[in-house]
Amino acid sequence: MNATGLSLAELARGLRSRRFSAVEIVDRCRDAHRRSEPLLNAWKTWNGDAARLLAQSVDKLFDSGMDFGPLMGLPVSVKDLYGVPGMPVFAGTDQALPAAWEAAGPVAGAVLRQFGIVMGKTHTVEFAFGGLGVNAHWGTPFNPWSADGHRTPGGSSSGAGVSLAQGSALVALGTDTAGSVRVPASMTGQVGLKTTHGRWPLEGIVPLSPSLDTAGLLTRSVEDMAFAFAAVDALLGRRRPACAMPSLNGLRLGVADNFFWDGLDPGIGESVSAAIELLAGAGARIVPVRVPHCDDVYEIFRQGGLAASELAAFMNMEFPARIARLDPVVRARVAAAEQVSSVEYLRRRQVLQACAQRATAVFADVDALLAPTVAITPPLLDGLADGAAYARANMMALRNTVIGNLFGWCALTLPVGLDARRMPVGLQLMGAPMTEARLIGIGLAVEARIGRGPEILGHAPALA
Repeated sequence: MNATGLSLAELARGLRSRRFSAVEIVDRCRDAHRRSEPLLNAWKTWNGDAARLLAQSVDKLFDSGMDFGPLMGLPVSVKDLYGVPGMPVFAGTDQALPAAWEAAGPVAGAVLRQFGIVMGKTHTVEFAFGGLGVNAHWGTPFNPWSADGHRTPGGSSSGAGVSLAQGSALVALGTDTAGSVRVPASMTGQVGLKTTHGRWPLEGIVPLSPSLDTAGLLTRSVEDMAFAFAAVDALLGRRRPACAMPSLNGLRLGVADNFFWDGLDPGIGESVSAAIELLAGAGARIVPVRVPHCDDVYEIFRQGGLAASELAAFMNMEFPARIARLDPVVRARVAAAEQVSSVEYLRRRQVLQACAQRATAVFADVDALLAPTVAITPPLLDGLADGAAYARANMMALRNTVIGNLFGWCALTLPVGLDARRMPVGLQLMGAPMTEARLIGIGLAVEARIGRGPEILGHAPALA
C-alpha cells in the first residue's frame, strides 16, 4: 500500500473495507518524516509516536463497525497557529503561548471529532505575518524543489506544503490572510484553498488580522481538496457541499488582463498561459476581464493594510513583553503600524469595502477568474538577509493572492508546471464569496484536463 499514491477517497474506502489499516498509513508518513525531516524542517512539533497509538485505536473502531467521518484514520498536519489539545502552540514565536491556546476551535475540532490523525504542528512565520515562510527563531523549512540552494517554501503556512510534499501528512490545515495557504501551496506544488472570510470560524486559531483571516486547506490534488473540504465544511454546521465537476465546454473562465500578469519571473506566465490554452482547447470560453481597483487595494496593502494595525493591537493587549523579541521582519512591520492613526485605519476599511463591492461584479460575466498564483519564483534564502530585499520579495510573493483577501473572494490554487528555475507554478482560480464548492468543482475540471501535480511536475529534487 502506497499512501502517497492513493487519493483521500481511495484511502478512506480502503480503511473501511479493511483492505489496509490506519497504522499502515501512519507508518508510511512516519517513514517519510524520518527520511527527510532533517533537511526539510517542516515540523515544529512532531507527534508521530502518539499518532501511531491513535491509529491503532482507530483500527479497532473500524473493526467494530464504527465510523466517525470521512477523515477518520487519515494523517493531517496542522499549522502551529491552531489549538490542538496536548500540543504546544508557538505561533512561530520563540516560546510556547499559554496553555489556554491549546484548546481546539471549531476547524481543528472538526478534524479531531472525525478521528483524523494529527501528525503534529507545522512551522509558520511568526504570527503568520509573512508570505515567504522565513522564521528567525526556528529556521525556514526547505522547499523540496530547491536544487541550487535553500529556496523558500512560501508562507505563512510554511511547513504545510512541505509536509505534503514530504509525505508525512496527506492533508494540511493552514490559514490565509493575504495568501498564506495559496503561496506555500503554489511554491511547493500542492493545491490550496482560501475560504471566504466568515465561512469557517476562527476561534482556536492565533489571530493575525480578524478582518481578513481565513482558515484553509492544502492537499495533494483538487480531488483530495473536494474530499477534505466537504468533510470539514459539513461538520461546521453546513449542508454537505457537492463539489460537482462541470463540463469545460462553455464554461466562462475570465482571465484578468491587468495587474496579475505584471513583472512575472521567467516561465511563470508561460506555464499558466499553456494551461489556459489547454482549457480553451477543451471548449472553455476564455474571457478577457479587467478587474477594477486592484492597484487601489494593493497600495493599501503595501502601506500595511489592516493586518499590521490589528496584529500590533493584539500584541499590545496579549503579549506586550514579546514585541521586542519578534522576528526582525515581523517586528519592523508591527512597529510601523504604531504610526497608523485610527482615522487612517477606518479609511482603509471603508475604501476596501467599496472597492470589493465594485470588483465582485466581474463574476456576473464569468464563472471563475484565472491568474498566476505567485508572480515570482521562490527566492533563495541567502538573498533575503537584507531587509529591503526581503520586503520586495514578500510583497511580490503576496501580490496576486492578497487581492482575493482584500475583495473578500474565495480562491483555489493548483500546480500547472515549472518555471525557468524548475520550481512549481500555480494557477489561481478566484470565485465570488461563498462559492467554494462551485470553485472546487471547476478546479476538478481543470485538473482532469491538465493533469495532477505529480504528473505535471515530476519528482522534487530533495526527495528523489
